[in-house]
Amino acid sequence: MDTGEICPICTMTDILDAGDGYECSVCGHEWMKADQDELVVTDANGKVLAAGDDITLVKDLKINGKSGKLKVGTKIRGIRLVDGDHPIEGKVEGRAMLIRSEFVKKA
Repeated sequence: MDTGEICPICTMTDILDAGDGYECSVCGHEWMKADQDELVVTDANGKVLAAGDDITLVKDLKINGKSGKLKVGTKIRGIRLVDGDHPIEGKVEGRAMLIRSEFVKKA
């Protein structure tokens, strides 16, 4: 089936449609379709966040399974964006946490 795509690795046109992406039948390279909706996450001020950004907490947050809380102004470096109701993943004090975007601002 001709998808009209060209493999970015080997430049061959023998491409297979894999549902949410494409696969080259010659070299096996896989890539996502360009029309795929990207995850857009905004902070408390409306700025768009990207993977790898540094953020700062704007509200004290309780930590599940541990006594104590994260204080306002805690900086989290190198975040990851994930799908779900808590779209930000970052490490705080060596522990991975999921955080809602309305409780952070871009640093």
